[in-house]
Amino acid sequence: MEIKLTLNGKKITADVAPDLLLLDFVRDHGCLSVKRGCETANCGLCTVLMDGTPILSCSTLAVRADGHHVQTLEGLQEEAEDFAIFIADQGAEQCGFCNPGFVMNTIALLRENPDPTDEEIKAYLAGNLCRCSGYEGQLRGIRAYLNSRKGV
Repeated sequence: MEIKLTLNGKKITADVAPDLLLLDFVRDHGCLSVKRGCETANCGLCTVLMDGTPILSCSTLAVRADGHHVQTLEGLQEEAEDFAIFIADQGAEQCGFCNPGFVMNTIALLRENPDPTDEEIKAYLAGNLCRCSGYEGQLRGIRAYLNSRKGV
């Protein structure tokens, strides 16, 4: 099947198998920040933004992205760079495996709600699995980032 989509600002036309996962498609196109984790749509490691909305690429067929804009961390480096420093500063980056999913979902959250409460942050990021931390470092990093944007 032929699909046409925009991946990180670049228009792509590709012939794909009907059962190809979006996860495999974006990785085949050099987007290695998108990771294979649980393969059951439970960990958030494969999160991408489709038309600005976070989706799990391990449970989305590539053909579903036809006609859409897909963004991975590779396409959001500038937006993610400052935020990721705050996550690392809080020690929440122990192994770093979950970071791309957290960053993608945090970007989507902050686009939707520029000043979320801690409870709203926790609810939005609930689908992200981190085996190293207790999620408090990520929450502190997000809060520190938000405070820095406010000049606090």
